[in-house]
Amino acid sequence: MQISVKNRDVSNKLEKTTSTPVWLITGSSSGLGHALASAVLHRGHRVILTARNTAPMQVLADAFPETALVCALDITKPQQIASVVSHAESRFGSIDVLVNNAGVGYLAAVEEGEEEAICWQFETNFFGAAALIRAVLPGMRERKHGTIVNIASVAGFVSFAGMGYYAASKFVLEGLTEALWQEMEPLGIKVLLIEPGGFRTGMVQRNRFGEQIAAYASTSGAFRSFVQNAGEELYPGDPNRPADVIVKMVEADKKSQRIVRK
Repeated sequence: MQISVKNRDVSNKLEKTTSTPVWLITGSSSGLGHALASAVLHRGHRVILTARNTAPMQVLADAFPETALVCALDITKPQQIASVVSHAESRFGSIDVLVNNAGVGYLAAVEEGEEEAICWQFETNFFGAAALIRAVLPGMRERKHGTIVNIASVAGFVSFAGMGYYAASKFVLEGLTEALWQEMEPLGIKVLLIEPGGFRTGMVQRNRFGEQIAAYASTSGAFRSFVQNAGEELYPGDPNRPADVIVKMVEADKKSQRIVRK
């Protein structure tokens, strides 16, 4: 990916005051997270790009040296969360928008589920997101301003054989979000729940699969085979589309609480 000199010059001349929002986006190394970070930076906002692997984010960050900050972050590590939030607030003064985008997939029949993989699924898709929310809320409450965006999935309201654990991790994130927006909106903090469909997110590369039991060959096994054989074409959607929608909804005075995007 090449960023033009013109874009670099424009980014350096944009507002560098506290009036420009500061976004913290998890899972910024690919898919929706990367598209969202790019869209926000091109609008002149400031962004903390985070992921376990920082290399894919560096080209984008180099094009916007004044408004982008790259941080390595494994959201399953509480100490890393605290460190990144502290670093971000020290650099930019605040975190105005948190986007919980990082996610992983584990596909298995319920009986096939392996404890370590189930925990890995929930630690990333739910517990990590909840920990980040708790880390940024004190600052948002103090300023009486902010937006939390939780990226769930259409699997957050409908499940299928073979994806019970993945759907469960998204169901529980949706339940948390519904409570959160009731708690936060009277305090001036907005909460958005995004339920994307088949967009290119890089999830295919992050999927794990349980050891198969023959009895489930025609149910969860069939779904698993479909996912493994379909590859990236299973997710045909352009991630720039939901990224633009998210930015517009965050910028809007009146925000919808739930957005389904196909």
